[in-house]
Amino acid sequence: MPNRPTMQPQAYPFSREITKYIDNFVTRLRRGQVVESKDIAIETASLMRHVISDTSLESVDMLVDLIKAVGRRLVEALPRELLIVNAFCWLLHVVREESESVEFVEDAWASGKPQPPSAASPARGAETPGMGVAQAGALRTLTEQLASRLDVETMTLMGFKKNILNEINEYILELENIEDAIAKNALEYIHSNEIVLTCGRSLTVAKFLLKAAAKRKFHVIVTECAPTYAGHEQARALAASPNIDV
Repeated sequence: MPNRPTMQPQAYPFSREITKYIDNFVTRLRRGQVVESKDIAIETASLMRHVISDTSLESVDMLVDLIKAVGRRLVEALPRELLIVNAFCWLLHVVREESESVEFVEDAWASGKPQPPSAASPARGAETPGMGVAQAGALRTLTEQLASRLDVETMTLMGFKKNILNEINEYILELENIEDAIAKNALEYIHSNEIVLTCGRSLTVAKFLLKAAAKRKFHVIVTECAPTYAGHEQARALAASPNIDV
C-alpha cells in the first residue's frame, strides 16, 4: 500500500508588521542573542501580547490558530527549548478557560431572547405600504435581534481579548520577579555541609544558591554541559561566594 503524503499545516496569513516582529525574534533566537530561559519566556510572552493586540479577532478559533502558528515558528527556530512549548501550552490553556466564559455569555443571551420568526423576512428598510402591521412588527423585531446579537458577539470578543492580554501581563510580571520569589526559600532546602549537584548555567539556580550561601556553607558540583560548556560560567559565578566550595 503506498504511503499517504503527510499533510503540512498551512501558513497563517500574518500581517506584514506581525511577520516582521516574529522574524526578528526568531532570528535572535537562532543567533543565540536570547539565551537565558527567563528572557526567552518573557520575550515569548511579549511577542504574543504584541501579536494578539495587533490582530482583529473574529472568533476564539481564530485566536487558537494564531497561537499555534506562532508557536510552530518559534519551536522550529529553537526545537530544544522546552520552555517555549510550555509557554504556548499555558497560553492555550488560558484561552480555553476564557472561551468557556464567552460561550456562557452567548448562551445566556440566546436563552433570554425570543427566537426570530421562522418565515423569511425582507431586508432592513424593505417595508412596503402594503405590508401588514404584524409583518412590519416582526421585521423590526428580527432586525433588532440581529443587531443585538452582533453587539453581544463583538463586546464578548473584545472582553475575551482584553482578559487574555491581562493574563499575559500578569504572566510577564510573575516571570520578572520569579528569581527573587524562588531565592527567598533557599534556606528551607539548602543545609550546611550539603553537596548540591547542578547542571549548566542558570541565573535562577545561581541566585538561589548564593542566597543560601549568605548564611550557610556547602559544596556544589557543576556539570560543564558540553558542547556549550555553560557550566564553567555557573561555577565561576558560584565560586565568588566564600561559603560555596565548587
